[in-house]
Amino acid sequence: MDIKEHNMTKGEPSFTGAQNTIACASSIPTTKVSRRAPGPSQAKATPEKVTSQSVETARQPASTRRRSSAKSEVSLRLTIAHMRAEACEHAQVALREGSAPIRVMARMVSDLEDACRQQNIPDSLIASEIVNRTIGDVDLRRVSLTEDGPEYVSLADDMGLALPGEVVGGRRSTGEVYHWIRERMLDFERRLLKRRFDLRMYDISGTGNPILREMLSSYAHSQWKCPLPPEQIYLSLGALDGLDKFFRGFAFARKSAGHRQTAIVFPAPSFNVPEWQANSLGLRLHRLYTRPEDHFKVTPKMLESALDEHPDIAAIYLTVSNNPTAFAYTPDELESLFSVVAQPGRDVTIVADLAYIGTGVPEEDQARMATFLSPQVLPRCVFVSSFSKTHSLTGDRCGWVGFGEPALAKAVGVGWTNTTAALPADWQLRYMANVALIHERPELGQRIRALYAHRRNRLVRQLVQMNERYDLFAVVNLDDGGTVYNWSQLHSGLDAFTLFGQTGIAGVPGSGFGYSDDFIRLSVGCIPVP
Repeated sequence: MDIKEHNMTKGEPSFTGAQNTIACASSIPTTKVSRRAPGPSQAKATPEKVTSQSVETARQPASTRRRSSAKSEVSLRLTIAHMRAEACEHAQVALREGSAPIRVMARMVSDLEDACRQQNIPDSLIASEIVNRTIGDVDLRRVSLTEDGPEYVSLADDMGLALPGEVVGGRRSTGEVYHWIRERMLDFERRLLKRRFDLRMYDISGTGNPILREMLSSYAHSQWKCPLPPEQIYLSLGALDGLDKFFRGFAFARKSAGHRQTAIVFPAPSFNVPEWQANSLGLRLHRLYTRPEDHFKVTPKMLESALDEHPDIAAIYLTVSNNPTAFAYTPDELESLFSVVAQPGRDVTIVADLAYIGTGVPEEDQARMATFLSPQVLPRCVFVSSFSKTHSLTGDRCGWVGFGEPALAKAVGVGWTNTTAALPADWQLRYMANVALIHERPELGQRIRALYAHRRNRLVRQLVQMNERYDLFAVVNLDDGGTVYNWSQLHSGLDAFTLFGQTGIAGVPGSGFGYSDDFIRLSVGCIPVP
């Protein structure tokens, strides 16, 4: 593949005002059930009219009724197809105006589903014609008995997410873990008060309570043998909040040290929100465009050239298992990158996003994490993690940031101290109960990983079959089986809107990750894969 043929007109940062961005690669590669009551009809039918209509329908031959039903369904499908086309036009306008592609695509699908319901189109038909594969978070309430399997239906109940008595996948939730979590929250608050830590008062440092930080320190060590003392772990409302707080503290520390400009390396394609965060804080974005033949990974040569040519680079943002590509760095690849960063005279921080460490094969993730533990690498590291993807706790926002060096933790602590007077009390208690549950029941993580693998495999098969009919993809499934995504390449000239218009499957265009729009990310998250 000749990378220069790729169209990168949308490959710039997917937010406005990013004039201080530099790209420096040698070549730039070009079944939802509604809970709403049915909408009101145009005219109120009298009992007499209803009866006469029912009698008239009953008098029709069965074959006539079937033809009429089939014709009605075909008409509704055509209506949805027209509505999809209109939705695409509006979304493309929003993208041209600078809106974030992930949000634009997700909102497009949500608004279109609502518009279909307002026209009283059946939910089953909507689900078959509008398929939301934009957002990566897995909704355990929507696990399907038939499409996912009976072994996964109880996950929402087993994680304490389902309400007592709530029906998920045809199964009525017991609520046992739901109540257990609340009992543990009470226990943890009592323990904290015994240590004279009152969650209902100001937390001067803003970094969270000591018991939870001790729990996370134990978790990091048990999972990856990573020696992070509790004092070097700061809590955050999900990984994104942790990244934002770190960038704030990092920018302040660099300015305080006399650096007029600080740059951070952001590979492409990659999750774009951290770029927006860094840019909004005055940090310069240094984009490295990766190549398909390198599995969309930064190479040592690429990184070394950037560091040699741009001395203002002070950090590299590295998603170890990548969003959107679903490729994960191997231990050898990580060690090669670290050998470049750790050369004498270089002061470069490694911001390791671990959001998807834990969604793949555990032994492989442990081998990756082991590369961070050498004495030359660990002091340079900032680990940003959460339980959103690994345990489907998206709404609970259980994030944390760990620092390999005490001095670095202290230097960026203002990012926490000056952004919140105290982290929410009940949130911390729920977070503690979640960590306790994960520790006591490790099989939950295993089942969630198995669910992801199940859906990934089904999605690949679905796309292959679809491609035989529509011939939209140049390559299906470029990734190596990690995260909760599928990363595929469409034929030249096609994009996410082409796919949605012809098939009803909504994904996120490559431009949402700083890449070209012939690539697309499809999520296995919110809904099952038929």
